[in-house]
Amino acid sequence: MDVQAIAQRSQQETSRDDCWFERDVVAGLAGKVKSLPAKYFYDVAGSALFERITEVPEYYVTRSEIGILQSYGLAITGLLPAGCALVEFGAGSSRKSRILFGTAANIAAYVPVDISGDFLRKDIVHLQKDFPHLGVHPVICDFTTEFDLPESILSLPRVGFFPGSTIGNLEPSEAGGLLQHFGEVLGEGATLLVGVDLVKDERTLASAYDDAERVTARFNLNLLKRINRELDGNFVLGRFRHLALYNAELARVEMHLVSECRQEVRVAGRVFQFDAGESIHTENSYKYTLETFQDIAGENGWSTIGAWTDGLYSVHALTRR
Repeated sequence: MDVQAIAQRSQQETSRDDCWFERDVVAGLAGKVKSLPAKYFYDVAGSALFERITEVPEYYVTRSEIGILQSYGLAITGLLPAGCALVEFGAGSSRKSRILFGTAANIAAYVPVDISGDFLRKDIVHLQKDFPHLGVHPVICDFTTEFDLPESILSLPRVGFFPGSTIGNLEPSEAGGLLQHFGEVLGEGATLLVGVDLVKDERTLASAYDDAERVTARFNLNLLKRINRELDGNFVLGRFRHLALYNAELARVEMHLVSECRQEVRVAGRVFQFDAGESIHTENSYKYTLETFQDIAGENGWSTIGAWTDGLYSVHALTRR
């Protein structure tokens, strides 16, 4: 893969992404309940902070998922067709895909799909050194939107990979829509591997999203830094605090940025008023049981062919009907 081509593609996407970013931020801040889309966490700084989150003691999600992929790797990859292309939605550092590459000889190509072209470009350089036999075909885009897979892999069986319980960042109805979208991208007969976090005790969940080192707080606040930098904002970060709480009724962890005082903020030429205690809702992370997630998958065109869990977390293998 030509890394320069990735850089050029990243530059081409920048203008369009900037328009979406401004549109979504202005709309979110103008709403009756202020909110920002979680997908915009992942600029270069945000992606690096998230990688750091995965290493803090309280954040069990990554350790559990990696443990499952390592412990059940042969069973998982045994369900994948020979000579397949692995399409990872929201690839990030490709850390978990590497486990599958090391376990399976039947993965011929890798298609990392990610909104952060800069972060993706850096990771691919290392990936090609570690797996020189692997065809790497990156796609720089928002994977929730319509996009085309590279023509070079269209003749191969396709396997989707969506780790990290990112599916939980969506409302359940939206999660179903995303599963349908993945089916349309991958095609009939495709396989999909999905990481899904499970319902558990409130204390474990709350601490996982508000670690003692405050890495998650910096990750959350970095979104305001990005708005200041890219949209001519004037957020004063010290006037906002990170809040994570578990909503048991909806089975989700919520992340907010809470205004510490009454204040006025300018973004993209617009002025937004904040009351003391008013929050910007930045992320949801829904938790499922094995059965509730498989019900959503079944309602949206997927059949379950395998599921593995350590009691905290789960990995599901689905096939497109």
